[in-house]
Amino acid sequence: MNNPRSLLIAANRAEFGADYARLTFPSEVAAADASRLRQDLLERIAGRSETGCKGTKLGMQRLSPGCRKCVEGSWSCLFLTDRCNVRCFYCPAPQEEDGVPTTNSVPFERPQDYVDYLERFGFTGTSISGGEPLLFPARTIGFLSAIKERFGNAVHTWLYTNGTRLDAQMVSRLSDAGLDEIRFDIGAIDYRLDKAALAVERIPCVTVEIPAVPEEKERLRAKLVEMHDLGINHLNLHQLRLTRHNLPHFLQRPYTYLHGKRITVLESELTALELIAHTLEARIDLPVNYCSFVYKNRFQGQAARARNGTLVASAWEDLTENGYLRSLTLLGHRDDIARQAEIFGHGAEGRQTWSLNSARDGLSFSADLWPRVEFAPFRLRLAYAEVVQRPAVTYRHPFTEVKLPSGRKVVLERLKSSADAELTGEQIHLFAQRYLDGGASPLPETPPWDEIERCETVPAGLQEYF
Repeated sequence: MNNPRSLLIAANRAEFGADYARLTFPSEVAAADASRLRQDLLERIAGRSETGCKGTKLGMQRLSPGCRKCVEGSWSCLFLTDRCNVRCFYCPAPQEEDGVPTTNSVPFERPQDYVDYLERFGFTGTSISGGEPLLFPARTIGFLSAIKERFGNAVHTWLYTNGTRLDAQMVSRLSDAGLDEIRFDIGAIDYRLDKAALAVERIPCVTVEIPAVPEEKERLRAKLVEMHDLGINHLNLHQLRLTRHNLPHFLQRPYTYLHGKRITVLESELTALELIAHTLEARIDLPVNYCSFVYKNRFQGQAARARNGTLVASAWEDLTENGYLRSLTLLGHRDDIARQAEIFGHGAEGRQTWSLNSARDGLSFSADLWPRVEFAPFRLRLAYAEVVQRPAVTYRHPFTEVKLPSGRKVVLERLKSSADAELTGEQIHLFAQRYLDGGASPLPETPPWDEIERCETVPAGLQEYF
């Protein structure tokens, strides 16, 4: 089995090239010390703050309504524009061009098309983000009004803003259009709360959402009481993430970096946990949610895969916990395959959850039929696919076009997620015990189990420090 740490380090090095050598990562001793400090903070928080999503999100007991939609996997984020009027050092992208309103790489110039998209894909929450959406107030109000006119309270709406373009009149317009929640990045305005205070009387839910900047920890600690006293409902803290765009700014700060799917800042996570612990111990009645990078990477990706996969899955395919489409296929002698197909056929009720291939030497079946299979004469082939949204057909992968009521189409492409694996004998038993029966049998240190595990399960816990 490939060493996961080595693979992540290699990928991080490849992303940043020569600049990788300029980054400070923790030594083995420093990483162990930081891990112990994190564990101490988690123990201070334990019992007072609910942790969920397999240990990747803290503050679950009092999430904002929008965050709850995210956890449920029913959230769509519309990037109204790529343009912003401030230059926060931590911003991951240039944000200098306007662009077409987009979600999941699919552009939506007309609010009606986007509303149809929300309905077809079953979203119950949607956010308007950027850039800074209030640079284009008519466009923002147009999309918000269309969403509320179609769905009313059935879809929760929220807006991300730095607040620079917000005044009492704009608050009234957003309120009249039906905005349910507004989120302020106060880091963009030197941590002032005057803009958030404008919204408290008119918008049902007011949230401050910022990255946990280590050098601002004491200022944020002092702001917690001020947020509560102003009537702000929630504080969401994110983990700082390094990108090619913000690299020059980050290098000016004494950060320690962590390897992972993306490079993150160690001190940012510890700062978020310290602020949560302080809020609880000081009995400040302000719900604080830590949205770790691993939560966003794992669970938001899982939700998108599952949503798309549901729309294209064959009756004999299953969705894994991690949102991939799984195909189980029995391989063997035609006579044995024919007998197994007959067994499936005798008990068939409702949809046919199995399929015989054209050569009649392969039989695909849903995991629901597993108890009715005698595996002795067969090999089991496992195949995994990820379904992604595209703005147009690429013709590089199998695809399905989902037609919206307005006539607009959204393309769903099916990408192979790993090499097919063939299991026999005890391997088949281990697969069933671990992934179908919920067991915890240890995996062999050999392929293809690393890829099977990746496609089947969402990893638990916060990221490793290394």
